[in-house]
Amino acid sequence: MDSPKVGIYVCHCGGNISDVIDVKDVVAKAGLLTGVALAKEYPFMCSDPGQGMIVDDIRSGKIDRVVVAACSPTLHELTFRNALIRAGLNPYLFEHINIREQVSWVHKSDKAGATAKAIRLIAAGVAKVAIQDPLENLTVDAVQGVAVIGGGIAGMQTALALSASGFQVSLIEKTPNLGGKLLSLDTLYPDGEKAADFLSPLCEAVFKDVNIAVHCSCEVEEITGFVGNFKLRISNGSEFAAGAIIMATGYENYQPKSAEMGFGSFPGVITLPMLHEILKKHKNAEGNAGFMVDGRPIHKVAFVHCIGSRQAEGVNEPQADGKVNDYCSRVCCTAALHAIRELTAGFPNIRVFDIYQDIRTYGRGHEEIYEKVADSGTIFFRYEQATPPVVADGTVTVQDVLTWNEKLEIPADLIVLATGMMPQPIQKLVEQLRLPRGSDRFLQEAHPKLRPVEIANNGIFLAGTCQGPMDIKESSAAAFAAASKAAALLGKGKISLDPFVARVNSSLCDGCKACLAECSYPGAITLIESSKGFVAKVTGALCKGCGACAAVCPHRAIEIAGWGLDQFDAMVDALVAEEA
Repeated sequence: MDSPKVGIYVCHCGGNISDVIDVKDVVAKAGLLTGVALAKEYPFMCSDPGQGMIVDDIRSGKIDRVVVAACSPTLHELTFRNALIRAGLNPYLFEHINIREQVSWVHKSDKAGATAKAIRLIAAGVAKVAIQDPLENLTVDAVQGVAVIGGGIAGMQTALALSASGFQVSLIEKTPNLGGKLLSLDTLYPDGEKAADFLSPLCEAVFKDVNIAVHCSCEVEEITGFVGNFKLRISNGSEFAAGAIIMATGYENYQPKSAEMGFGSFPGVITLPMLHEILKKHKNAEGNAGFMVDGRPIHKVAFVHCIGSRQAEGVNEPQADGKVNDYCSRVCCTAALHAIRELTAGFPNIRVFDIYQDIRTYGRGHEEIYEKVADSGTIFFRYEQATPPVVADGTVTVQDVLTWNEKLEIPADLIVLATGMMPQPIQKLVEQLRLPRGSDRFLQEAHPKLRPVEIANNGIFLAGTCQGPMDIKESSAAAFAAASKAAALLGKGKISLDPFVARVNSSLCDGCKACLAECSYPGAITLIESSKGFVAKVTGALCKGCGACAAVCPHRAIEIAGWGLDQFDAMVDALVAEEA
């Protein structure tokens, strides 16, 4: 095998790197490393001219390995791999060195030290890529069907979009009806459209679609398999395969604790979802002259925002997992204002008081709702988190920031708590699929800009409020995005996966089972019989490349492709040599 010819390319990143790191010194010293054929610098390596430098040097035969020292590989590793593909070189004969986030941004006060660190990291990258063997992506066949878990707005929109693309869809809903939380609403913001008018055609389209199998009153019992060929078993006994899974499990409304803001202690304290139900019944009733709740005439209504959202440690009672809901639920401000608009439109004589921390009307047309409510005579009071309102029977006491912290007692026949959103309790699914969750307990996408609606688990996508508070338009947009991602994944009939999975040197393996005991992914490693006895075997589609198996193997018989143990040895040697 010919000696490797490594090309090094150091990016200035428009000053983000070069203002701290002496790029010319880095290039000069990196060019002297063993195996390096050339070293260059450029203001923006990710630009077309920057990528063109790499392509030209490969095509001319000057280099057959590439090291780029630039920003985070999360941003541009794929960019440079694609450049290698265009030049006709295996895309995995490449190493991306992060000298922005890991060097220049964290060592601004030590330019000499930052420069030296950049050189050491590049030396380690050169040592690693110099002994890198060309890798080939894994390929798996793709079942041309998708399982959508959740039959609310996001789930239905996803199912219809996938059907329109020619895929078979299994739509699984745990309740008897499709529609989710929308079933309890009368009208929708911002334009006041009837919820039933929006929902009914959608449900009808789903049930009529020959490509969609609807399973209501069903829950997922078991999921096995991998991207392209998941196996699902649901509670009605059905068992089917799916190439991809879309989580559309939605949200649940925050339920106030006993006596929280008077809830459960005083009959005049209800939640915003409860008010929606009351308003819906009132509009369906005939000859009702006034607004009545439980037989009581209502003349004054107070709304209190941020119940179950924006909570503080030590102030609010935590959930079962010990955490408070410190996030903003985003949509409950507009939902409360829309309810006020509906209430005052139907019952003009009612006085309304709105008690808030901050009002977040972020969507198109939302601010107009706030303005109309304000113009209609609603009186606003603003409180700070440190001094929340105190609810008693028939009154709300608030220390009002708008009147220079004056303590005011507000009379109210009805007190409405604008409760936030919480993720559905789907712990069983989270554990089976090892789904990532954020600190807010919602499912977490891989990257909000680079990989929206995707998660780290191959073949699983997110739609709607399972990943965070959203309104209907946002949920629908996420649904279409998830459907598009799934269709793109399955459309070619085969799925290409990164090759960074465990591989076994059977000549060194003695079947000790240490790797099986350490592996967190069922089925990724199994034992098979060979001429020398039992040895480990890896199913690449199930392996996540975490390296836990390699760490515990006493014989160095298992390692991760692209991150071999000899490569780690070479990197450590290079780091030590440069440091010395």
